[in-house]
Amino acid sequence: MEIANRTLTMDVIAALTYWPGVIWGGQKNPPDPVDLTVLPSFFNEVLQDLPWWNRDWQISHVEPGLPLEIDSDHHGHPSTFTEVAVPGVVGSGSGESLPFIAKVGFAGDQLIRFQAKIGDVVLGPAVAPAGRPEPHPFARMLTGLMDLRGIPVRAMARETARSMSTIHMLRNGSHNPHPLLTQEIAKVLGMSEADVRVIAGLDVGSKR
Repeated sequence: MEIANRTLTMDVIAALTYWPGVIWGGQKNPPDPVDLTVLPSFFNEVLQDLPWWNRDWQISHVEPGLPLEIDSDHHGHPSTFTEVAVPGVVGSGSGESLPFIAKVGFAGDQLIRFQAKIGDVVLGPAVAPAGRPEPHPFARMLTGLMDLRGIPVRAMARETARSMSTIHMLRNGSHNPHPLLTQEIAKVLGMSEADVRVIAGLDVGSKR
């Protein structure tokens, strides 16, 4: 899903940042109401950019979300951006309905992140080009944990008795972790083996 260079209107920004439970000066005072009805149209427009999206399904209802200011050092993202999770309902022409929640990140009037969860299905922008497998989600977690703990690739390779190329492949998502490797990685990270298995999407009871 291509979201780069998508510009948000002032009405959409106002609706995304509307939080009626906001606290001002120690007292809870709701801000002036805004038009939340612009959000279903906005979400439907973004979802319909997906070539496989069934247009019979439409976002029919949303509620105010909680906007948060996020500091980011992610390459390609602004240093600070706003992120808000907006709950709602999506329905089909046949009368079916499912819970919906959209996570929207934006800086100024530029949309930089969009992810939606419909029922138990998570939709988000693809990372890999068409025809190539998506990187394993363990990659992002491993990279973040190693960076947070100051563990360089060389040290992880040495402590797990793996090549640096293997660790690089784990970090970029081109190599999926297996149970023995997650056990070794857990020791280096100072985490429980069970926790790392869960992050890796492995059966906690699996040993090989």
